Amino acid sequence: MLMRKRVAPGVVRDEGGLRSPGVRRSRPSTRSIRLIAVAAGLLAAFALAACGSSSSSSSSSSSSAAAASGSSGTKPTGSPIKTFTITSIQAQAVPTYPNIKETAVAYEKWINGKGGINGHPLEITVCDDRGEPTQATKCAREGVENGAVAGVGSFSFFGANIVPVLEKSKTAWFGICCAQSAPELSSKIVFPTGSQPAYGAATVAKAYEEGCKHLNAVIVEGAQGVFEPVMKNAAKAYNHPIGKFINLPTTVKDYSPQVAEALSGNADCVAVIFGESLFKAWMPAWQQSGTKARMYGAQGNLNAQATKGFESAAEGSKIVGVYPDLATKPWTEMREALKAANVNPALDYDALASLGDWNGYVAFTKIAEKMTGTIDHTTFLEAASKTSGLETNGQVPTLDFTKEWTEGPKGFNRLFQRSSAFSKIEHGKVVPDTEKLYDGTKLMLGTGKLAPGV
Repeated sequence: MLMRKRVAPGVVRDEGGLRSPGVRRSRPSTRSIRLIAVAAGLLAAFALAACGSSSSSSSSSSSSAAAASGSSGTKPTGSPIKTFTITSIQAQAVPTYPNIKETAVAYEKWINGKGGINGHPLEITVCDDRGEPTQATKCAREGVENGAVAGVGSFSFFGANIVPVLEKSKTAWFGICCAQSAPELSSKIVFPTGSQPAYGAATVAKAYEEGCKHLNAVIVEGAQGVFEPVMKNAAKAYNHPIGKFINLPTTVKDYSPQVAEALSGNADCVAVIFGESLFKAWMPAWQQSGTKARMYGAQGNLNAQATKGFESAAEGSKIVGVYPDLATKPWTEMREALKAANVNPALDYDALASLGDWNGYVAFTKIAEKMTGTIDHTTFLEAASKTSGLETNGQVPTLDFTKEWTEGPKGFNRLFQRSSAFSKIEHGKVVPDTEKLYDGTKLMLGTGKLAPGV
């Protein structure tokens, strides 16, 4: 039996200390979804960046403490609206995401400080899947048994274990950043608000649009089948093939051979598709090479923490993400809420994990606020399924959950938006490269270029 300790109203965690790596998520292939088959390799691939100090987060606000917490002076008094969030907090085999827990705590305090959701307090329970599929299943079952309206803003490597439990109970798996398993991209109870698979294609597009002549790609072992097809499609759209794909092992301590291969063929740019923790072995070899080539990596992976101590070698690197940078206007309330909640400052909140959690809860709240009558798992699932024109303050494009992506690759029908955003490393810090979101719908199919301004 798990021992749990309450860390905030409605939020629990497993007893013990927190680890803090992180992993970014992957892209399925363009014909069919093989994500379950490559799941083991993806565990090491994509650091959603739970650890390290935030690189570009705290744009300070002149708001008072009360305003920062969202306080309206009205305490919610209705029956609680319960939700649950699942992620790995303590785990040995997979990266962990304490920044998701911290963000959920901050959102709960913030929304309840504003009077809750139509006078009802939001009560969030964070369940630690411990990096184990059986525990992920248990988390889903507990959420259902505890009367949760939905699972919101989660990231777990075990969506294939979670979704069937929620399907059976007609409970939504809502507002996830990173659909990564076949059920998460196809089940009608799943509502991703992020565009997780899109950034692989956008990485290639960004490189070619910035004048790269010779691009190579480095992909962590186990993830090639997910990323290569969509990156090749993007290269096709620009009529400029990628030079070579390099497999990056996860157990090597010296990446000098892989760096040399990545720079072969006079490469002036390199797409680096691997997690934050692997950069600690990559960056020494990258700097030692003396290269002037530019890296293009993923949000929350290629960051200030990953490149610390190698700032000059990382200068000018470009970051491709699902969401705009945390320093930008869409995240003003999140920055204020994090500050008011006194979250752990050692964690990176400008990452898919925490940005996705906040965005998921914003979308959940906007739907719930428009509901009348009883709000429970069945009524929320129905309301979400009928929602179109959903705005989340510019964090993602307008969402329409009534229209599946039937024109896309087989099995991607629940990918409701395909946008990407861009940041860069400047003087050792991550800063916005643009505040716009770019649509990658045609890019993912190889039929068109990255489209600006969605």
